Amino acid sequence: MGRSRRTLPEELLLLALDPATGTTAQPQSLDLGLAGAQLVELALAGRIAPDGDRIAVVVPRPTGDPTLDSALELLRRRGAPVRAVHWIGGPRLGLRQIYLSHLERCGMVHAVPGQMCGVLPTTRYQATDTAISREIRSRLDSAIRTGVPPDPRTAALAALAHAVGLGKHLYPGNEGRSSRSRLRDLIRHDPMGGLVAHAVMDVQNGVGAQPRRNSAAGARPAAEPARGVPMQPRHGSMARVVAH
Repeated sequence: MGRSRRTLPEELLLLALDPATGTTAQPQSLDLGLAGAQLVELALAGRIAPDGDRIAVVVPRPTGDPTLDSALELLRRRGAPVRAVHWIGGPRLGLRQIYLSHLERCGMVHAVPGQMCGVLPTTRYQATDTAISREIRSRLDSAIRTGVPPDPRTAALAALAHAVGLGKHLYPGNEGRSSRSRLRDLIRHDPMGGLVAHAVMDVQNGVGAQPRRNSAAGARPAAEPARGVPMQPRHGSMARVVAH
C-alpha cells in the first residue's frame, strides 16, 4: 500500500484534530473509531471482508503499513471470523497516540509541548499542512451538500465520523443540524463502513455482548451519538496527551 494515499485512520484523526487547540474532539470514542477505520482500510485493500456481523481475513498478505499489518496479523491469529463489535471493543490501548506519532514522523503534524495546571506535562498537535485537512473536510461537505453517493472511502469516513460523535464538532449548533443528519445518512453508502460504524456505536452504548438481530450494515437507523457517553476504563484515556 503506497504512502501516496492517506489511510482512513489517518484521515479520521486529522478530521478530529482541532486546529485552534491542538487537541482531538471526542477523545474517548476516537480510539474505537480508529480501530474501526483500520478494519475498513484493510477491507479496501482486499485483506479482510465482512461475514455477516463478523470480519474474516481473506488475504493475509501484509499491506506494507506497519500499523495496519499489526491489526491484520492479530485478526489472522484468531483463526476464525471475529465479531466486529468484539474486535473494536477489545483492549488495544493508545491508537490515537500511535497515529499521532506516525503523523508527526510523516511531517503532517508537529508536537507542541506544554503543561496542564502548570504541573502535568501535555502534548498538543498542530497540522503542518492545513490544506490536507481542508481537502478531507471538503469531501464530506461535498457529499452532504450535493447528495451524490460518495466513493466508498468517503462514505466510510462519514460513517466513522458520525459513529464517534464528530458531527457536532464538524457541524455545530442548530444551523448544523441538517448537515449532521445527512452525515448520518451517508452511512448507508458503504456496507463495511456501516458495519464498523454500528459496531463502534454498540460498544459505546454497552451492547457489544448482544448479537445483532440483523447483521446487514445499515439495517437499523443510526441515531446521533449522545454527548459524553461514558467509556469503559479498559479503553484507556490519553489524559495527558491530546485528550482534552
